[in-house]
Amino acid sequence: MTSLFPAVRHRCRAAAVSLVTALALAGTLTDATGAAGLTRTAAAPATTLADSPVRVNQLGYLPDGPKRATLVSSSAQPLAWQLVDASGRTVASGSTAPRGTDAASGDSTHLADFTSYKGAGKGFRLVVDGQSSPAFDIRAGLYGSLFSDSMSFFYQQRSGTPIEASLAGAAYARPAGHLGVAPNMGDTQVPCQAGVCDYSLDVRGGWYDAGDQGKYVVNGGISTWLLVNSYDRAARAGTAKALGDSTLRVPERGNRVPDVLDEARWELEFLLRMQVPDGRPYAGMAFHKIHDANWTGLPTRPEQDPQPRELHRPSTAATLNLAATAAQCARVYAPFDRAFAARCLTAARKAWAAAEANPGVIAPDSDSTGGGAYGDGQVSDEFYWAAAELYAATGEKTYRDAVTSSPWYTSSDVFTSFGFGWAETAALGRLTLATVPNRLPAPDVARLRTSVVSAADGYLTTLGTQGYPAPIPASAYVWGSNSQVANNALVMGVAYDLTRQRRYRDGAVETMDYLLGRNTLGTSYVTGYGTRYSHNQHHRFWAHAYDASLPNPPAGSLAGGPNSALQDPVAEERLPGCRPAACYVDDIGSYSTNEVAINWNAPLAWLAAFAAEHRRNS
Repeated sequence: MTSLFPAVRHRCRAAAVSLVTALALAGTLTDATGAAGLTRTAAAPATTLADSPVRVNQLGYLPDGPKRATLVSSSAQPLAWQLVDASGRTVASGSTAPRGTDAASGDSTHLADFTSYKGAGKGFRLVVDGQSSPAFDIRAGLYGSLFSDSMSFFYQQRSGTPIEASLAGAAYARPAGHLGVAPNMGDTQVPCQAGVCDYSLDVRGGWYDAGDQGKYVVNGGISTWLLVNSYDRAARAGTAKALGDSTLRVPERGNRVPDVLDEARWELEFLLRMQVPDGRPYAGMAFHKIHDANWTGLPTRPEQDPQPRELHRPSTAATLNLAATAAQCARVYAPFDRAFAARCLTAARKAWAAAEANPGVIAPDSDSTGGGAYGDGQVSDEFYWAAAELYAATGEKTYRDAVTSSPWYTSSDVFTSFGFGWAETAALGRLTLATVPNRLPAPDVARLRTSVVSAADGYLTTLGTQGYPAPIPASAYVWGSNSQVANNALVMGVAYDLTRQRRYRDGAVETMDYLLGRNTLGTSYVTGYGTRYSHNQHHRFWAHAYDASLPNPPAGSLAGGPNSALQDPVAEERLPGCRPAACYVDDIGSYSTNEVAINWNAPLAWLAAFAAEHRRNS
């Protein structure tokens, strides 16, 4: 694997919505029949410079955590800073450290470090050279609401069930989408594309993937794995109570099952339904995706989508995603629902056998009409991931041999500077083998764990050399860069669990600074968090920019983030010549920089849960 791989693979959604956005730029959208649609309201402004040169985490800082800010200044000399509380009293002071020009943003930056201040409160500001930052808090419970809101994103992306006002708020309540109630035509009996199969399948449920209403097994797989893993690691760390029953806003609360597992199960049930039935060609494999036959315009509420729905041919990648997540399900859900866990294990075994029998069924990049392609031509990493999960769940020699014979078992390329993703899943297998107790030889386990820690060291080094705390290089600002930032921070979190060395915990927590406003744009990429945040993300229901009766995305929604490739017409028009970290615009039409997606919110939720655990000195 090379650093180019993620950049190429993350472009797979690029061409998918270009027609819709091109029409949006013209001022109108068309619906599925080609008739004139709703007129767009005033466009979101082009990305502008931040209000203040003092860039901070606009949500705030943990009292015992790292507390740093970035100053944009061409001064070659240190500058005095003061931390002032809500009453205007100076509670700490010091001098900045000039850092020079930041490669990713082009900004001349200074670092202001006020970690030594251990007080708490609301309404702090950092003043440097007469310039004041936005207000922020310093408090122990900083990340609890962010975890809850980032998880509510998944509930509100559910297909096949009403979204209740009591759980999501009146503005976000809606009827169930895609249950075959007119004008919907699915998802209870969905036929295949022509030539793929001659039957229909009930594939209701699951999460809508992103701004569209398609459902994709390979993206659902990594997203589900991350949510289940967040509970699994918390259980090993002894902090699972915070992720337990009745901790989230989900309909299943009160059922004696951790709410995060309830939410993940909604997607798991869908993934199980995507398995090709016994007696059919490719039995045991998983259909790659299900979505509309043609792209719908913006806005289109889920229950008002009139497009026919289609199953797309099975793929080896989707099948291995099913095997991996179902095996993880078998292990983690067993204490709460043994029957469901057994059902998951049966599906995982069947999927593994089907993938072994059909190792080269590749989803093509060209299959992008009506939904994203999610093509993946290299599946050895998915084989490794699935084998790791099946071995962790069963301890059986068959899967152990598959793990140890994989080139990924000893590969030094499992963790890349770009970070793992839906098409680069070897890291998920490595994380499982390094953290879940198993019977691999002790030297092998030590090597696997060392590889996680070494990767975290690399991310810490990258973070420390940036003007802004993003653990990715300047070349990694690709489609969904914010998810790559979060995924690399997650590896630092796992390294902390393995070593209990505080620098890894601090690195994971400091990465949140970048997502929450300490970046070249001075913008929080998480809706509802900070004084200046993304709120016009690309989405068909959360589309206030097109229809004032519809809401903006709910609090806790993570924007895709800067993408230097400029892969949509809005980005091409408004961001020519942008530095990589500044190639972002908060416009609903900029799907390549400003879409939401389940695989972006999943690591955000993981990190928020991790950060919420650390309220005191460890």
